[in-house]
Amino acid sequence: MSGTAENLASIDALPHPFQGAKGLLSRVGNTPLVRLERLPYPLLKPGVEVWAKLEGLNPGGSVKDRPALAMVLDAVRRGVLEPGMTILDASSGNTGIAYAMIGASMGFKLTLCLPKNANAERKQILRAYGAEIVDTSPLEGSDGAIRMARKLHAENPGKYVYLNQYGNDANWKAHLGSTGPEIWEQTHGRVTHFVASLGTSGTFMGTTRYLRSRDPSIHCVSVQPDSPFHGLEGLKHMETSIVPGIYDRDLADEDLGAPTEEAIVLVRRLAAEEGILAGPSAGGALWAALQVGQRLQEGVIVTIFPDSGERYLSEAHIWGDL
Repeated sequence: MSGTAENLASIDALPHPFQGAKGLLSRVGNTPLVRLERLPYPLLKPGVEVWAKLEGLNPGGSVKDRPALAMVLDAVRRGVLEPGMTILDASSGNTGIAYAMIGASMGFKLTLCLPKNANAERKQILRAYGAEIVDTSPLEGSDGAIRMARKLHAENPGKYVYLNQYGNDANWKAHLGSTGPEIWEQTHGRVTHFVASLGTSGTFMGTTRYLRSRDPSIHCVSVQPDSPFHGLEGLKHMETSIVPGIYDRDLADEDLGAPTEEAIVLVRRLAAEEGILAGPSAGGALWAALQVGQRLQEGVIVTIFPDSGERYLSEAHIWGDL
């Protein structure tokens, strides 16, 4: 049974207080995979295809709907999360929004530790869902949010259910059971290369493990910022960050460091040339996919666009003055 099917089965089996959430939550996953038709091809040989999975079309607007739902359902199944309880976690934004959407539909409260410099759109969405935001140091990024979540959990025993997305195996297993099988099915098993950026690392870990189980020759490339000081929101520079407990650095065939400026240029080009409005992490993933593609005579490269650019329209370093 695929992870998507397992999630649906779990949703169907939810206790009565949660049954009203079934319609919304059953829409998580099964996002479209689209071939990029214009942007890559002056750079690549005719036999090389680049495909992107548009995770911004999940109901909560990002790839993080998948692990957030899996982590919440796992906590419900284990009996540690019940109606009226408060979920606690750290996030750079997208997982928090996914938790907030799921929590609103299932009757959970959410306390989210979020870097103070997270953009206005994310904070507005979180507040619209009713989430409590705990601002953390903008200089410490997601690491500061993680430290604050650990502190709140330690100081308030029994108040929170700390889901800890960075160390929760349900995170990567969501992709093992859904994102990976979807890519395999949507490419009819033709995928030769998989490229994904690293935040919690769950998308890369779970999807790679699934694809390798189907074809060990698939070349899997992880992507992180090329510097600890970067503008690719949501991504981690692993050498200088708190390394997620679910991250296995030995899983990737190679790891590429994406430069912020080149990634942002690609985000703008995606909108103008492909009609795809994507966030900055998609620019980093696409930069890496093109690096890989330029070495090939033929191949089918699949990458992940984690969210939509709608959440970044106030970001002057991406869009300037729109």
